[in-house]
Amino acid sequence: MKNNLSPGHEILSNKDESIALFDNRFLDVFSRVAWYVPVLIFLPVIVYSSYISFAKYGVSTLKFLGLFVLGFFIWSITEYLFHRFVFHHYPKSRIGRKIHFIMHGVHHAYPNDSMRLVMPPILSIPLAAGFYVIWLLIFQSLSAGIFAGFITGYLAYDMMHYATHHAKFLKADWFVNIKNHHMKHHYQDPDHGFGVTSNFWDKIFKTEIK
Repeated sequence: MKNNLSPGHEILSNKDESIALFDNRFLDVFSRVAWYVPVLIFLPVIVYSSYISFAKYGVSTLKFLGLFVLGFFIWSITEYLFHRFVFHHYPKSRIGRKIHFIMHGVHHAYPNDSMRLVMPPILSIPLAAGFYVIWLLIFQSLSAGIFAGFITGYLAYDMMHYATHHAKFLKADWFVNIKNHHMKHHYQDPDHGFGVTSNFWDKIFKTEIK
C-alpha cells in the first residue's frame, strides 16, 4: 500500500492481520492481546483502589470523587504526552527504529490488527505499578483515589482505541468525531492528532490535524 506518511508510520496493510514481531514464538505471544484482557486485569484494580481510599485512608465520598476526577485528568495529559513524545519518537539508529516498530510502529503499519490495539499486560502492569509508586510518593493518602481515576482513564483509552478501529456499530456523533480524529492520525497526518479519547490536548498544544 503506497502512501506519503512520515517515516515509521507507513501503512502496510488495512486487513485484520497480525504479523510476528519476534522469531521466538513464546515471546511473540506476549505481543498480542484481546481487547477484553485489560478489563479483566484493571477493573479489579480500580475497585480495590477505590475501596482502600475509603477503608484505609478514610476519604469522604465527595473528596473521593474529586480525587477520581483529578486522576482521570492526569491520565488524559499522560495519554497525550506518551503518544506524542514516546510512541511517535522515531529514532535514527537501527536498534532504536526496531524498538519503535515493536512499541508503536507496528500499529501504524497494520492499523486494524485487532490483537494489537490495547496495551499488552507485559507493559501495562509494570507501567501501572510504576505510576502507583509515583502517585503514592507525591500524593500519599490521596493516592488511591487518584490512582483509581488514573487507571479508569487508561482503561477508557484502551477501550476507545479498540472501538475506533473495530466498533462499527457505534453511530453516536461524539464517537464518530473521536473516530474521525483518530483515523486522520493514521491515514492523513501521524505527526498530529495524538489524543485518542479526545482532541482536548491537541487543541491546547496546537497539534490538531488541519
